[in-house]
Amino acid sequence: MTTIDDEDRIDEMWADDEVDTDTRRSKYLFFNLGDELYGINIAYVTEIIEMLKFTEVPDMPDYVRGVINLRGKVIPVIDLRLRFNMPERAYDDRTCIVVTTIDTASLGLIVDTVAEVHDVASGDIEPPPRFSGSERDHYVEGLGKVGDRVSVLIDARKILQRKELEVVKGSA
Repeated sequence: MTTIDDEDRIDEMWADDEVDTDTRRSKYLFFNLGDELYGINIAYVTEIIEMLKFTEVPDMPDYVRGVINLRGKVIPVIDLRLRFNMPERAYDDRTCIVVTTIDTASLGLIVDTVAEVHDVASGDIEPPPRFSGSERDHYVEGLGKVGDRVSVLIDARKILQRKELEVVKGSA
């Protein structure tokens, strides 16, 4: 297990040319939303930053908190708690933004805390449960067994639907 401090850049982990694509595919950045542990494939994570002041953009869904200016680049930020229909929570000194890159677009994901980077073998990932008529699990990649816990693995490419991503990108 590798522990990441909030200000460490994820891409520094991959500076070694010997790290191959298969290795990156099996690594997940784990974070907490409430008492639950979620993971996102590290291949989509650019960096982890402390919570920044964001500029609200009118007429956006409630989970789109606004945009931030990160080293001269305007990046839309969404609150994953609100995106996943969880109760809103006040941001504190442990709240951070996981900056991701999806189809050349940067997107910030507000999470309660970042936990660690962990390998999850494909044999330790179960498909998500399917319920008839359920469209809410479209962003769930699977359920990963990490030690004695089960965590929800998020498909970064599906956190926002294509139309939502275009609207959010347009706001930036």
